Amino acid sequence: MRERLLEILPEFNLIQDPELREKTIRVWEVALERGGWTPDGLLQMPFTLLINPCPASFIEHVRAVTLTAYRSAQLFGEIYGDRVPINMDYLVAGGLLHDIGKLLEYEGREDGVAVQTAYGALIRHPFSGAALAYEFGLPMEVQHMIAAHAGEGDKLKRSPEATIINKADFMSFEVLRDLQIKKEPSAKLG
Repeated sequence: MRERLLEILPEFNLIQDPELREKTIRVWEVALERGGWTPDGLLQMPFTLLINPCPASFIEHVRAVTLTAYRSAQLFGEIYGDRVPINMDYLVAGGLLHDIGKLLEYEGREDGVAVQTAYGALIRHPFSGAALAYEFGLPMEVQHMIAAHAGEGDKLKRSPEATIINKADFMSFEVLRDLQIKKEPSAKLG
Protein backbone atom coordinates (compact mmCIF):
# COMPACT_ATOMS: atom_id res chain seq x y z
CA MET A 1 0.00 0.00 0.00
CA ARG A 2 2.79 2.46 0.90
CA GLU A 3 4.54 2.06 -2.43
CA ARG A 4 1.34 2.83 -4.36
CA LEU A 5 0.55 5.78 -2.07
CA LEU A 6 4.00 7.29 -2.73
CA GLU A 7 3.52 6.70 -6.45
CA ILE A 8 0.19 8.56 -6.69
CA LEU A 9 1.26 11.31 -4.25
CA PRO A 10 4.84 12.22 -5.20
CA GLU A 11 4.44 15.43 -3.17
CA PHE A 12 5.47 13.49 -0.05
CA ASN A 13 9.01 13.89 -1.40
CA LEU A 14 8.75 17.68 -1.08
CA ILE A 15 8.93 17.29 2.71
CA GLN A 16 12.63 17.57 3.53
CA ASP A 17 12.41 16.52 7.20
CA PRO A 18 12.40 12.68 7.14
CA GLU A 19 10.57 12.40 10.48
CA LEU A 20 7.80 14.77 9.38
CA ARG A 21 7.53 12.97 6.02
CA GLU A 22 7.23 9.60 7.79
CA LYS A 23 4.55 10.86 10.20
CA THR A 24 2.59 12.38 7.30
CA ILE A 25 2.71 9.10 5.37
CA ARG A 26 1.73 7.17 8.49
CA VAL A 27 -1.39 9.31 8.97
CA TRP A 28 -2.36 8.51 5.38
CA GLU A 29 -1.84 4.79 5.90
CA VAL A 30 -3.93 4.69 9.06
CA ALA A 31 -6.70 6.84 7.55
CA LEU A 32 -6.85 4.53 4.53
CA GLU A 33 -7.10 1.50 6.81
CA ARG A 34 -9.68 2.98 9.18
CA GLY A 35 -11.81 4.31 6.35
CA GLY A 36 -11.63 1.10 4.33
CA TRP A 37 -10.06 2.83 1.32
CA THR A 38 -7.20 1.83 -0.98
CA PRO A 39 -4.89 4.29 -2.73
CA ASP A 40 -6.47 3.36 -6.07
CA GLY A 41 -9.92 3.79 -4.56
CA LEU A 42 -9.01 7.41 -3.84
CA LEU A 43 -8.34 7.92 -7.54
CA GLN A 44 -12.05 7.13 -8.04
CA MET A 45 -13.41 8.89 -4.94
CA PRO A 46 -14.84 12.37 -5.60
CA PHE A 47 -13.06 15.03 -3.58
CA THR A 48 -16.39 16.50 -2.46
CA LEU A 49 -20.00 15.43 -2.18
CA LEU A 50 -21.13 19.01 -2.85
CA ILE A 51 -20.52 18.85 -6.62
CA ASN A 52 -22.40 16.22 -8.60
CA PRO A 53 -21.02 15.03 -10.88
CA CYS A 54 -17.66 15.78 -9.29
CA PRO A 55 -15.02 16.53 -11.93
CA ALA A 56 -11.95 15.67 -9.81
CA SER A 57 -10.83 12.78 -7.66
CA PHE A 58 -9.72 13.05 -4.06
CA ILE A 59 -6.08 12.48 -5.08
CA GLU A 60 -6.24 15.12 -7.82
CA HIS A 61 -7.66 17.65 -5.36
CA VAL A 62 -5.06 16.93 -2.66
CA ARG A 63 -2.27 17.26 -5.21
CA ALA A 64 -3.72 20.48 -6.65
CA VAL A 65 -4.08 22.08 -3.21
CA THR A 66 -0.62 20.98 -2.08
CA LEU A 67 1.13 22.16 -5.24
CA THR A 68 -0.85 25.42 -5.44
CA ALA A 69 0.15 26.19 -1.85
CA TYR A 70 3.76 25.12 -2.39
CA ARG A 71 4.25 27.15 -5.56
CA SER A 72 2.51 30.18 -4.06
CA ALA A 73 4.84 30.05 -1.06
CA GLN A 74 7.84 29.76 -3.37
CA LEU A 75 6.65 32.85 -5.22
CA PHE A 76 6.16 34.72 -1.94
CA GLY A 77 9.73 33.81 -1.03
CA GLU A 78 11.01 35.16 -4.35
CA ILE A 79 9.12 38.43 -4.01
CA TYR A 80 8.91 39.07 -0.26
CA GLY A 81 11.98 37.20 0.92
CA ASP A 82 12.24 36.78 4.68
CA ARG A 83 9.42 39.27 5.33
CA VAL A 84 6.90 36.44 4.87
CA PRO A 85 8.49 33.39 6.49
CA ILE A 86 6.86 30.13 5.47
CA ASN A 87 7.77 26.71 6.83
CA MET A 88 7.68 24.78 3.57
CA ASP A 89 7.76 21.33 5.21
CA TYR A 90 4.80 22.19 7.41
CA LEU A 91 3.00 23.71 4.42
CA VAL A 92 3.40 20.56 2.31
CA ALA A 93 2.37 18.29 5.21
CA GLY A 94 -0.68 20.52 5.77
CA GLY A 95 -1.57 20.38 2.08
CA LEU A 96 -1.26 16.62 1.95
CA LEU A 97 -3.31 16.20 5.12
CA HIS A 98 -5.88 18.99 4.85
CA ASP A 99 -8.67 16.62 3.73
CA ILE A 100 -7.40 13.38 5.29
CA GLY A 101 -10.47 13.25 7.56
CA LYS A 102 -12.62 12.68 4.45
CA LEU A 103 -11.36 9.10 4.44
CA LEU A 104 -13.46 8.69 7.59
CA GLU A 105 -16.23 11.07 6.49
CA TYR A 106 -16.94 9.33 3.15
CA GLU A 107 -17.49 5.75 2.12
CA GLY A 108 -17.89 4.14 -1.26
CA ARG A 109 -21.02 2.19 -2.06
CA GLU A 110 -20.96 -0.91 -4.24
CA ASP A 111 -22.49 1.08 -7.11
CA GLY A 112 -19.45 3.39 -7.11
CA VAL A 113 -21.20 6.33 -5.46
CA ALA A 114 -19.49 8.01 -2.50
CA VAL A 115 -21.72 8.94 0.43
CA GLN A 116 -21.30 10.45 3.86
CA THR A 117 -20.74 8.03 6.72
CA ALA A 118 -22.69 8.20 9.99
CA TYR A 119 -19.42 9.35 11.59
CA GLY A 120 -19.00 12.02 8.92
CA ALA A 121 -22.49 13.36 9.60
CA LEU A 122 -21.39 14.13 13.16
CA ILE A 123 -17.66 14.88 12.84
CA ARG A 124 -16.50 16.86 9.80
CA HIS A 125 -13.11 16.19 8.25
CA PRO A 126 -11.25 19.23 9.66
CA PHE A 127 -11.84 17.81 13.16
CA SER A 128 -11.13 14.16 12.39
CA GLY A 129 -8.10 15.11 10.29
CA ALA A 130 -6.61 17.29 13.03
CA ALA A 131 -7.26 14.48 15.54
CA LEU A 132 -5.38 12.00 13.33
CA ALA A 133 -2.47 14.42 13.01
CA TYR A 134 -2.41 14.85 16.79
CA GLU A 135 -2.56 11.09 17.33
CA PHE A 136 0.55 10.58 15.22
CA GLY A 137 2.53 13.45 16.68
CA LEU A 138 2.49 15.94 13.85
CA PRO A 139 3.41 19.48 14.90
CA MET A 140 0.60 21.68 16.19
CA GLU A 141 1.23 24.00 13.24
CA VAL A 142 0.23 21.21 10.85
CA GLN A 143 -2.76 20.29 13.02
CA HIS A 144 -3.79 23.96 12.87
CA MET A 145 -3.69 23.96 9.05
CA ILE A 146 -5.94 20.90 8.90
CA ALA A 147 -8.40 22.26 11.49
CA ALA A 148 -8.49 25.75 9.94
CA HIS A 149 -8.60 24.94 6.21
CA ALA A 150 -12.41 24.90 5.86
CA GLY A 151 -15.22 27.13 7.08
CA GLU A 152 -14.66 25.96 10.65
CA GLY A 153 -11.39 27.92 10.59
CA ASP A 154 -13.04 31.22 9.73
CA LYS A 155 -13.29 32.04 13.45
CA LEU A 156 -9.55 31.43 14.01
CA LYS A 157 -6.51 33.58 13.38
CA ARG A 158 -4.86 31.47 10.71
CA SER A 159 -1.10 31.13 10.45
CA PRO A 160 0.41 32.21 7.10
CA GLU A 161 0.65 28.53 6.10
CA ALA A 162 -2.97 27.89 7.11
CA THR A 163 -4.12 30.90 5.08
CA ILE A 164 -2.29 29.62 2.01
CA ILE A 165 -3.82 26.13 2.39
CA ASN A 166 -7.29 27.62 2.94
CA LYS A 167 -7.08 29.77 -0.20
CA ALA A 168 -5.58 26.96 -2.31
CA ASP A 169 -8.38 24.63 -1.16
CA PHE A 170 -11.14 27.09 -1.98
CA MET A 171 -9.56 27.98 -5.33
CA SER A 172 -9.73 24.31 -6.28
CA PHE A 173 -13.25 23.79 -4.94
CA GLU A 174 -14.81 26.96 -6.36
CA VAL A 175 -13.27 26.65 -9.83
CA LEU A 176 -14.45 23.05 -10.15
CA ARG A 177 -17.87 23.86 -8.66
CA ASP A 178 -18.39 26.78 -11.01
CA LEU A 179 -17.59 24.64 -14.05
CA GLN A 180 -20.69 22.62 -13.21
CA ILE A 181 -23.00 25.65 -13.18
CA LYS A 182 -24.69 26.01 -16.53
CA LYS A 183 -25.10 29.67 -17.38
CA GLU A 184 -27.59 30.81 -19.96
CA PRO A 185 -26.96 34.15 -21.68
CA SER A 186 -30.49 35.33 -20.92
CA ALA A 187 -32.57 36.40 -17.94
CA LYS A 188 -36.18 36.91 -17.00
CA LEU A 189 -37.39 39.50 -14.53
CA GLY A 190 -39.01 37.76 -11.60
